[in-house]
Amino acid sequence: MKTQDFTPLGSSKYWWLLLLAGILLIIGGFAYWFWPAAGFAVASLLFGWLLVVIGVVQLCVSAGRNRPKGWGWWLTGGIIDLFVGFLLVSNVFLAEAVLPYFLSFIFLYAGIMTFASGIARHGSSRWLYIINGVLLIIIGGIFLAGGYMQEMMMVSLLAALGFVYWGFIVSALALDIKPRPVE
Repeated sequence: MKTQDFTPLGSSKYWWLLLLAGILLIIGGFAYWFWPAAGFAVASLLFGWLLVVIGVVQLCVSAGRNRPKGWGWWLTGGIIDLFVGFLLVSNVFLAEAVLPYFLSFIFLYAGIMTFASGIARHGSSRWLYIINGVLLIIIGGIFLAGGYMQEMMMVSLLAALGFVYWGFIVSALALDIKPRPVE
């Protein structure tokens, strides 16, 4: 069965791994939203392991035999997510001090990638990618600007909101790269 390529990122048979990563981001974001008193230690470990899983998924998508267009973005994102995820998991004290900056870097990268994908995209849903990219860049900027405050409640709520939002974006992207049969 032939498939039609509708997106600038192409299609991949590993779309379901990306959907799983998006669902895990949403669940982790809501868990952090409802239990912010758990502190930065739990958040850094939770999001560190989520980033490790997401990084592995991105590397699988970029390294597949039928890798999609834009595989360099997937490879770069996977390496960055693995690096940041392992930093968050390996040293809890360091992670607590720099968690807002890690989150800022991740959201800025995801925003730039989504914005660039929206610019390269053709079709009616192009503006959704552009808006999502701008919103992710704004969330990253808020973390960057507010990171020096280190107020747990502010960072907790922003992180929860950001990861839930990012989970929905990743899930929508997974459905977008799902191979579609040609009629």
